[in-house]
Amino acid sequence: MKLRPFELALVGIFLGLGLLALVLLSSYKPKSDTPTVVLGTSVVIWGTLPAAAFKEVLDPLMEEIEEFRVVSYVEKDPRTFDLDLLKALAENRGPDIIVLPHEKLVQQRSKIQAISYDNFPRRDFMDRYIDGAEIFALSDGIYAFPIAIDPLVMYYNRDTLSNKNIINPPATWEAVTSDIVPNLVERDYAHSIIRSPLAFGEYRNVQNGFAVLSMLLLQGGSTLVTEGESQYKVALNQSSSGNLLPFEKAVTFYTNFASPSNPLYSWNRAQNMDRDEFLSEDLALYFGLGSEARGIESKNPNLNFDIAEVPQGAEASVRRTYASFYGLALLKSSRNIAGAYTVIQTLGSAARAQLLSQSLGMAPAHRSTLLLGSNDKYGRITYNSAKVARAWLSPDATVTGTIFTDMVENILANRSRPSEAANDAVERLEAAY
Repeated sequence: MKLRPFELALVGIFLGLGLLALVLLSSYKPKSDTPTVVLGTSVVIWGTLPAAAFKEVLDPLMEEIEEFRVVSYVEKDPRTFDLDLLKALAENRGPDIIVLPHEKLVQQRSKIQAISYDNFPRRDFMDRYIDGAEIFALSDGIYAFPIAIDPLVMYYNRDTLSNKNIINPPATWEAVTSDIVPNLVERDYAHSIIRSPLAFGEYRNVQNGFAVLSMLLLQGGSTLVTEGESQYKVALNQSSSGNLLPFEKAVTFYTNFASPSNPLYSWNRAQNMDRDEFLSEDLALYFGLGSEARGIESKNPNLNFDIAEVPQGAEASVRRTYASFYGLALLKSSRNIAGAYTVIQTLGSAARAQLLSQSLGMAPAHRSTLLLGSNDKYGRITYNSAKVARAWLSPDATVTGTIFTDMVENILANRSRPSEAANDAVERLEAAY
C-alpha cells in the first residue's frame, strides 16, 4: 500500500524518536548512591599513628569516591611531631588536619579551628560519642572529632599466676596487695628484688607511669582539671565524690610498691623497663594500653599472656580506667578548610572510625559501634575498658612527665612527704598551663 506524504512523514518522526530513545538508553547511567564530594585542592593529614592503619581506610575510600585521591596521611615521629609542626606552619607548608591525642590538646589548642556548637550542637556530640570523648568538647567549641580510644588495661602472665594456683587475674586492689604481691614477689637474703609481681612505685622505668597514676586519680574520684574563664584549674587533690585528697592517696599507694620499708616493696629503679620485664617473663602484671597487645604478641610468641580490665577498689561503685583519646582536628592554617572539614566528617564516620580503630588495636569512639562489642580476643576487654575510660587535660606530656618524676622520686628519697610532693606537683602544673 502506497503511503501518502503525511503518513511517510509521521513514520519518519516515530523512527527518529525510536533511534533517539535507543541512544539515550545506551548512554544512561543510574544515579550513584555515592554523594557528590568536592574537596578542591589537596588535604594533608599528619599524625603519629601508623600509616598502615590509615591506608586501610583511605584506599577503599579513594576507590569509592574519586575526589578523595587528593587526601594523604603522613606518619610523623612522635618525638619530633611538635617541632615538625611548628616549623611547617612557620613555612606555610603545614597539614590541614592533625590526628590529635587528647594529651596534646592544651598544647596545640591555639592552632586548632574549634567547631562552633551552633554548627555542631553539643547535644549531638554527646549522643554520638562515648562519655570520655567529651574531653575534646571545650567551652568554645569542638576541637577534634573522636575516632579511637586506647584504654589502660592489665596484662598478665598466665603461667606465672597458675604456677601459684592463682586462677583469675586480680579484679581488686585489695587482691593485688593481699594475694598477688605476697605470693609472687621474690627477694633474696639482702631484700633485693629478684622477680616482681607488678611495676608500681617508680616513674622512669614504668612505660605508662602517667596513665597508671591518672587511673588511680580517676578511681579516687579526683576532680582533675577544669576549664575556667581565663585559665585551667588544677584540682587533682580535690574530689566531687566526697573522697579526701585523692591525689595524695594515689601517690602514696603507688610509691608504697617502691619503698623498701613497706610490705608491698616489689619494684625499684634498678629494674629494666616494665614492658621489657614482662616480655622476658620476669613480671607477672603489666599495665599497658590496649593497642600494645599485638606488639607484645609478636615480640614474644612464646609468652603465655592475656589481658583484663584494671583492678578497682573492692567498694567502688563506679568503674574507671584511663585512656588516650584520639580525634581529627582541623588547623586554622589550612588552605582548604571546607575540604578538610569534609574529610574529617567522612573519616570520622562511625563505620570508617571503627575500621581505623580495629587496625590500630583500639576501641571506636562512637557509641553505636562500641556497643556492638568485639569478638577479637583482645578487643572485648579493650572495648569494655573504653566504656569506663576517662582522661584529663595535662599541659604538656614532657612537662607533666618531669613533674611526676620529681614528685615520685622526692617521696622515695624521703625529701618530701606524699602530701607535700602532691601539693608541689599541683603548683608546678598550674604554672605550666
